[in-house]
Amino acid sequence: MGLDFESKVFETRKITLGNTEERIVAGGRDLFPLLPKAFEGINQIGVIGWSSQGPAQAQNLRESLEGSDIKVVIGLREGSSSMKEAEAVGFTKANGTLGEMYEVCGQSDMVLLLISDAALAQNYKSIFTAMKPGSTIGLSHGFLLSHLQSVGEEFPKDMNVIAVCPKGMGPSVRRLYEQGREVNGAGINSSFAVHQDINGRATDYALAWAIGLGSPFTFQTTLESEYRSDIFGERGILLGAVHGIAESLYARFTGQGMKKDEAYINTSESITGPISKTISRSGLMAVYDELSDSEKASFRKAYCASYHPAREILEEIYDDVASGNEVRSVIQASDRFDRYPMGNIDTTDMWQVGEKVREDEERNYAPINAETAGVYMATMMAQVDLLRDRGHPYSEIANESIIEAVDSLNPYMDFKGVSYMVDNCSTTARLGARKWASRFDYILKQQAYAKLDSGEQIDEKLFDEFANSDIHQVLKVCADLRPSVDISVVKTHRG
Repeated sequence: MGLDFESKVFETRKITLGNTEERIVAGGRDLFPLLPKAFEGINQIGVIGWSSQGPAQAQNLRESLEGSDIKVVIGLREGSSSMKEAEAVGFTKANGTLGEMYEVCGQSDMVLLLISDAALAQNYKSIFTAMKPGSTIGLSHGFLLSHLQSVGEEFPKDMNVIAVCPKGMGPSVRRLYEQGREVNGAGINSSFAVHQDINGRATDYALAWAIGLGSPFTFQTTLESEYRSDIFGERGILLGAVHGIAESLYARFTGQGMKKDEAYINTSESITGPISKTISRSGLMAVYDELSDSEKASFRKAYCASYHPAREILEEIYDDVASGNEVRSVIQASDRFDRYPMGNIDTTDMWQVGEKVREDEERNYAPINAETAGVYMATMMAQVDLLRDRGHPYSEIANESIIEAVDSLNPYMDFKGVSYMVDNCSTTARLGARKWASRFDYILKQQAYAKLDSGEQIDEKLFDEFANSDIHQVLKVCADLRPSVDISVVKTHRG
């Protein structure tokens, strides 16, 4: 994958990640005055959809472009219940910033397609027909490319096709942008891709879009690499795996006699509290370094026992995504919603106990449970290693496997439990998390924990590979690019 690009507007820089070099653009509010130049030829940006990403991206772009002649307009189905939500934050028909979906597509020079993936798969032909020749298709996900490949179709040849993919859920994109009013550069990292460039401006359009969203740094990918890593990552450590890990460890600890509230604190709270915060601020090895000698031994055993069971499921997920099977399953599941809508995922004993634990809003007493840390970080590293083996760049690997987890998603599980994290994400992510969480739960119980309890000798060479991984240097470089602000989670909803 070529990871070099040029911008006519923004300063770029090269960074060394592991044994590779990548070019990035560092964002910041000081770059907002350059956005009109980068968006040359764009008079109106249409934002289609109002689910997870739509509200965040529309509001962020509107504020970033304030004072320019570029208008941000929301396009929704006529009669959509979301129209009232859009109006509540100032997008109205009266001021010309809210309209019917296809009309907005036809009037806009750049159209950001942020409706659900299944809806996009059903409506893309009508959307493309409604758009002006020479305009720009904007995606925040590679899902549509995967669908087009599976049905033997392509994007219109007379349009730019670009993607900007924030490495966090929509509410996080908005919340960190708001915090960025006080701390320049605070926001969610984004990847960008240029799939088609018909006028030589597509790269700067994509970079301007990412900077307008408040991305601290933007790195290059391809649409195909993005959908493979993103759809896979959601089902892995970002959402599905962390849910399955927490459930399996809670059952394990309570089965060993631990009180229920303590088991919740030593599983979910340990992951979303000290483990995530330590990784975010100081890297992966810092978690291990904080443990006592006996705890380090426990960590190593849990890590080595869990790595391959987790990797087995992750290999299956990646292959299903790469083959198009997972994308087809999302569309099929969406077709069943009228009969079988998505059910709740926080009704088990664990999450009910968690509600009571979280009533103490000042709590800060979860420990780094060594076994929990070992299982969680083994799964995280299995995902890192798999993506590296499949040829993904380190910037994408670090963001899709670690940074998004600890900085964007886990804070939501910490705030209000697993459903609050998962169900603030896209429909594709919500379906994937539900489908795969139980597989991680099952294989860890059947293989990893059974091995731990059998007294069988565990080969700790997997831990040595972890300790010597390039990912530690990669995270250090990424940390140096990160603003000194943690997300402050506030009450929100998916929409």
